[in-house]
Amino acid sequence: MPAFHLLDRKGLSNAAALFMLTVLVSLLNPDRNVAAAGPERWQAEWPRTDFSRHLVPLTEIKSGGPPRDGIPSIDMPRFEQVQDGKASGWAAGIGDVEPVVSLVIGADARAYPLRVLIWHEIVNDTVGATPVAVTYCPLCNTVLVFERASDGRTLDFGTTGKLRNSDLVMYDRQTESWWQQFTGDAIVGAMTGRQLRLIPSRLESFAVFRQRFPQGKVLGRDRPGASRSLAAQFAAAPRHDPQRRADSQMGTGTGIRPRPSFDRRRTGRRERSRAAQARRRSRRRALRRHLCVRLSRLQAR
Repeated sequence: MPAFHLLDRKGLSNAAALFMLTVLVSLLNPDRNVAAAGPERWQAEWPRTDFSRHLVPLTEIKSGGPPRDGIPSIDMPRFEQVQDGKASGWAAGIGDVEPVVSLVIGADARAYPLRVLIWHEIVNDTVGATPVAVTYCPLCNTVLVFERASDGRTLDFGTTGKLRNSDLVMYDRQTESWWQQFTGDAIVGAMTGRQLRLIPSRLESFAVFRQRFPQGKVLGRDRPGASRSLAAQFAAAPRHDPQRRADSQMGTGTGIRPRPSFDRRRTGRRERSRAAQARRRSRRRALRRHLCVRLSRLQAR
């Protein structure tokens, strides 16, 4: 029986009913654990981050799902050489219309394919003797390149696993301060208030890059330092892997995505669990809307 019928039947005053409905709505609010997901819980994972210093409200920072460095940055990038406008090796498999981030500093021209960046989001590189961070947020589709030097030292960046306004939140490994990818601002930690210098870059097709820079370089697909290359893990994935089949059908297979062993029963359980969670969320939303309508009516009396 709906909660407001019980309230009316017991003859509670409007003030009491208003209070109880407010409590019910707050309990059904999915953001009720925002405070619990703040610095108190982050401190164990980020012992060196000074959460007392922040440029934005900490409640605006949400978990994106992966843990710290769950999306691994590329720290020792490897490149394929373009010869007279023709790609060789792995880069020969990149389509002419595929998007790449082109970066030119001095006589050093490099291309970073989005098919690689989408799995790593950050590349710590040095181009033309300038330390740079090539960053990509798949949720926002924003590609920005920053100089990694700040306060006289070179920073190395990784992924926090957090988002702010659906945008990537990075961190530097030297101070473990958090940085907003969209603006290049340090928003949490010792570097709060600093801003990285933006370096001009260009998003263009691979064919245009080869035409502009016939002797340029192209970021390779492997993640250095891994016990096994991502390409090998992808190639070893079972033939019935749905992601691999979809990539093959769309002609967008990257050859870099690591796939876990395929367990049909476990996958089925996960799908059923996700469906049950979606149903519960839907019921909570419906009940919350119902209670909010009742609440507004009580406030209007």
